[in-house]
Amino acid sequence: MSNTRVAGASSALPAHSRQEAAYADKSLVGEDTNLRNKEREAIIKKQLQDPEFSPSPYDTAWVAMVPLRGFHQTPCFPQCVEWILQKQRDDGSWGISELVLPTSKSTLLSTLACVVALKKWDVGAEHIRRGLHFIGRNFSIAMDERISAPIGFNITFPGMVSLAMGMGLELPLRQKDLDAILHIQQMELKSFSEDKSYGRETYMAYVAEGLGNLLDWNEVMKFQRKNGSLFNSPSTTAAALIYYYNDKAFQYLKSLLSKFGSAAPAVYPINISCQLLMVDSLEKIGISRHFSSEIKSILDMTHSLWLQRDEEIMLDVATCAMAFRILRMNGYDVSSGELYHVAEAANFHNSLQGYLHDTKSLLELYKASNASISKTEMILDNIGAWSGSLLMEQLCSYGAQKVPIFEEVEYALKFPFYATMERLEHKSNIETFDVQGYQMLKTEYLPCRVNKDLLALAVEDFTFSQSIYQDELLHIESWVKGNRWDEHHRLKFHSERVQIVFRAIYATVNQLAAMASAAQNRDVRKHLIEVWIYTLKSMMTEAEWTRVQYVPTIDEYMTNAKFSYALGPIVLPSLYFLGQELSMCVVEDQEYDELFSLMSTCCRLLNDIQGFEREGNQGKVNSVSLYVIDSGGSLSTEAAKKAIHESIALRRRDLLRLVLREDRVVPRPCKELFWKMCKINHLFYSQTDGYSSPKEMISTVNAVIYEPLKLQISDPSLLLKRINKDFVNDHVISSEENKKGSGIV
Repeated sequence: MSNTRVAGASSALPAHSRQEAAYADKSLVGEDTNLRNKEREAIIKKQLQDPEFSPSPYDTAWVAMVPLRGFHQTPCFPQCVEWILQKQRDDGSWGISELVLPTSKSTLLSTLACVVALKKWDVGAEHIRRGLHFIGRNFSIAMDERISAPIGFNITFPGMVSLAMGMGLELPLRQKDLDAILHIQQMELKSFSEDKSYGRETYMAYVAEGLGNLLDWNEVMKFQRKNGSLFNSPSTTAAALIYYYNDKAFQYLKSLLSKFGSAAPAVYPINISCQLLMVDSLEKIGISRHFSSEIKSILDMTHSLWLQRDEEIMLDVATCAMAFRILRMNGYDVSSGELYHVAEAANFHNSLQGYLHDTKSLLELYKASNASISKTEMILDNIGAWSGSLLMEQLCSYGAQKVPIFEEVEYALKFPFYATMERLEHKSNIETFDVQGYQMLKTEYLPCRVNKDLLALAVEDFTFSQSIYQDELLHIESWVKGNRWDEHHRLKFHSERVQIVFRAIYATVNQLAAMASAAQNRDVRKHLIEVWIYTLKSMMTEAEWTRVQYVPTIDEYMTNAKFSYALGPIVLPSLYFLGQELSMCVVEDQEYDELFSLMSTCCRLLNDIQGFEREGNQGKVNSVSLYVIDSGGSLSTEAAKKAIHESIALRRRDLLRLVLREDRVVPRPCKELFWKMCKINHLFYSQTDGYSSPKEMISTVNAVIYEPLKLQISDPSLLLKRINKDFVNDHVISSEENKKGSGIV
């Protein structure tokens, strides 16, 4: 029942604080590395504050095709036509310059769109010839079902082929290939005709440019947003202007080009979405602390837009769910009720992302559902249930594919965010980090252009932190060997074991008290002694219960369990080393006591569930056996464990609510330590009794402290050298382009 632990002096300081101190006190990296890291941080900060977007040749081509109102032989946006003429690749294609990928369906689609745009205005004959030659050489890709396709490709690409043929373009394709691609669109439309759902209607409107006059554009315009766009998609909005003139749509494209110059991105506006993705990435790979002020500015803005139910957030499922989760977990007051539009699976399926069975949106909803802080948040329970079920179905169907999103899904389903160790999670995310980072909409696009910088910074940060952990272990070993606990030779002890424990506790408490008192500028020795006295008394109580075979009530047991799990001597002294002032008033405050009680009882119950059989064999009672006894035998062991799991969930939610609540007595960094200890215990007891089976956790400890990062190439230093070389090249080019004053780089 008791979990006896002795807190070493070095363990008092949490990992991030020790690491920050190490950065200040110890230089393990060269000046060149420090300089590169500062430059990387500056670049990342710039991208956080003002995201740059890659141009989309596909969307730019559609904007280029919009005629001047009343003058159908004149382009409304000639700068887009000029951009197309300037940006053709050497192989005759158009695509995203930053992406080094094999020829894809997206490239085929973009190339055909640019060719059609040039043909419409009868310019660039040589560009058209080279573009058609590229399409002819690579057309088989369009028919290959094994190659991933942009959203709506079976509608938009055949639609573009029809448009090209209608303009008199001679596509270098066999007739049977033309017939085959047009047949794909016909079959797609036939299957859609049998589906009358709102989700299908939304999807058809999203890919409307591929259908042209086949659609009722009055119906399509029902999806127009306040900013004048259709789905924030320049291509769909441009098509609306071509087939159904609308002044709000025109103003949207006009404002877009006033910002970006001569080319259109794949989505606009998308600032908040891209910024949240970057914040999420920074948190996931463990380097968010370097960008705290920038992140706060982003989250302040996001919170303001959330309260206004801004369309950029609310109309995109993934962005909405991510905004809710990140805001809540950073202490912002956001109501789960704002997720009412995706509370049920049916609501989700009526959205564009739901109709497309979008894994990213489902995963974000599932993660958001975990951020529950009250049993009354039934909406989050509902979302978690159906999104988790759909993710499991997708994992069973497609999980064999080594795609990063499914690795993330598998991890999320296996380890909820409250059952993870931060640095272990950071390591996993670094190892699976997608440097390319492109996403697929109707074409490929890059939501973040600094992934190489993010990865390089994260690799060096984690590698450095491991050196700190290893040094600390050596320090602990030397501390143990160097302590001579023999100054109590006049005292008499019951046994040698009691003597060893007493001397270890005495020395530890006094050393920690001296350091903590210096850190707090007041004497905290009395408090640390009291923490140990409460712990030892609670252990004595349990030992006495066992000795006399007394069966306590559940209330008696839980009152004592607050201290008997022995987290007090581990967590409470550590709070003094977080750089926060903890006066006696704070330590004696009800909030401090609630945080400790919820953490301790939650962890005690986790231990009880996994340790039930072991402790039963030792003649001890715990909460599981007491639940069974209290029920008069009507509860089975499994039913008792289920009831305790529910109690744990309730306490965990209450603890998280206290941690996230702002403007209280206990400083936020201190509250987070209670939460992190709770998370570690959830991981500790997630599969087995980690306390009695320490081997189960050895691999976890080794992964964090000793094992180097396993990146996609064998030697992380080689990756860093490659990234550093790319870093220099990329930013020399970027500087030159910035001098030219281009809109989208």
